[in-house]
Amino acid sequence: MYIKSRKIHTNKKVIDMPNEELPHNEKNDFSYNRISKKSSNEISVPALTILVIALSLISGCLGAYMMLNSFSSNVTTNNGITTSTTKLNEPNSISNAVSKVYDSVVVVEVYNNKQLVSTGTGFVYKKENGKAYLMTNNHVISGGKEIKVLFTDETEQDATIVGSDTFSDIAVLSIKDSDKIVAATMGDNSKSKVGDTVFTVGSPEGSDYAGTVTKGILSAQNRLVEVALSNSQTSDYFMQVLQTDAAINPGNSGGPICNSNGEVIGITNMKLVDDTVEGMGFAIPIEEALKVTEILEKEGKVSRPYIGISMLDLSNSFYLWQAGILVPENVTSGIAVYKVENNSPAQKAGLQKGDIITKISGKKTGSLAEFRYELYKHSPNEEVEITYIRNGEEKTTKVTLEKGN
Repeated sequence: MYIKSRKIHTNKKVIDMPNEELPHNEKNDFSYNRISKKSSNEISVPALTILVIALSLISGCLGAYMMLNSFSSNVTTNNGITTSTTKLNEPNSISNAVSKVYDSVVVVEVYNNKQLVSTGTGFVYKKENGKAYLMTNNHVISGGKEIKVLFTDETEQDATIVGSDTFSDIAVLSIKDSDKIVAATMGDNSKSKVGDTVFTVGSPEGSDYAGTVTKGILSAQNRLVEVALSNSQTSDYFMQVLQTDAAINPGNSGGPICNSNGEVIGITNMKLVDDTVEGMGFAIPIEEALKVTEILEKEGKVSRPYIGISMLDLSNSFYLWQAGILVPENVTSGIAVYKVENNSPAQKAGLQKGDIITKISGKKTGSLAEFRYELYKHSPNEEVEITYIRNGEEKTTKVTLEKGN
């Protein structure tokens, strides 16, 4: 840092004293003593400047000597090899934050008939009544019959599936608790900002790379992404997620994404895979994940609202033609009803095959994924307003949702 020098100006005020007020023999003495004569205690400005410069040089040389002496004392030489013993001081290191969550993270191994079929990551989020509860992704454990979790100290335990949910992609496991098991600290996304430092801990490619840490930033919040449950050309639902450029690889799914305090702010679950795209990974906000885990702990599953219709995207022109559904030319978004279940909420509300649903409770439903996203915001036994088009005319009806299977 450089400090710009400043000149100091002093204003001298001269007071004229009438000579006749003094005795004649004191006139010259006054002039000499008060103006021309310097006090014996006064130091001249040049001398003071030289003194300051000299002291600065001495201090600088002394500091440099002490630093060099300190450096030389923090190295050892053995057999001609010099080794530093100086403690590394890296201001941007996240090692302290990583250490807070590291031992809470586990490798999740999924078996069928004692054969390993998939791996992922999970973390301990809760300890209660002699059990430790772990969070992971539904897609990590779906289809598995036996689950094992491997800790950082290489101990492993058999895990029980408490519950799982497809659409939120959350699963809860439980294991026997012990003093060695550490639960991670949950964070608060309302305090997070785009551009904040974040990191992940996971097991890319399985247990061989367990405990891998990757670092990045929070690239976006409240991002809506379309998700397909299969390799179909249409999406099945929307998810509201956090976006990050921290590396997320196969096997990271179900692991924590944390802030610079080492607090979990999300659970990693997917990345955008495309030859033209880099650094776009996603995580479920921890607040949303915890809402689901609370339900899974009590009920083992999430009961979604049931309306009782089968639907098609308007983009599926071939299937619409097969179903005999004609879409008016001026209708470009919505979902087509191609089947209504008997005695269902939809049938009771008067919906029919061929209706084009465009809104739920005033929210646009331009696609099947968007329809499910808006529908699943509601609860069983809740009444919603459905806006639809029939024979080119817009209509509305009230539907009382029921509890799905």
